[in-house]
Amino acid sequence: MLLVEQGPQAVTLKAVAGRIGRTHANLLHHFGSADGLQSALIQRMTALVVAPIRDAARRSRERKDPAELVDVVFDAFGANGAGALATWMILNGNQDALDPILTAVHDLVEELSREQRPDAPIKDETLQLVLAALGDALLGAPMARALGLPRDRARAITRQMLLRDRGAAEA
Repeated sequence: MLLVEQGPQAVTLKAVAGRIGRTHANLLHHFGSADGLQSALIQRMTALVVAPIRDAARRSRERKDPAELVDVVFDAFGANGAGALATWMILNGNQDALDPILTAVHDLVEELSREQRPDAPIKDETLQLVLAALGDALLGAPMARALGLPRDRARAITRQMLLRDRGAAEA
């Protein structure tokens, strides 16, 4: 995938057209602009990551261990390129393009909240987890390297924080 291989700056109409064997004009007609293409990409990515996150969140509550959920969210932002794409859109002033993912996260949190205890800290956990995963996607590898830490240390720290917060909420 062009996004993962070369980053969001490479997701241009010309590059995508070349990759899929179409003309720049075809894509321009369909998407209107590079912003339109990136908006369509974020909508597609949203659809692909929400279901696995929903499933992992439910299993995480059943098992009382957020490890799988942390991995799924970190992978969504890192390995799948959503973090880089979201940051690119924000930095280029195309924040509205993030509405599909923000709406999907909101809807998922509301859905999961109905299934949990009323005092479950799901909104706080979501904020903490998403910001940690986004930060890791953008700066995790070089920061871990600079500090001499294992690459997956941010995941482990996030898991520990979620376990601690859940334990405190249940006490």
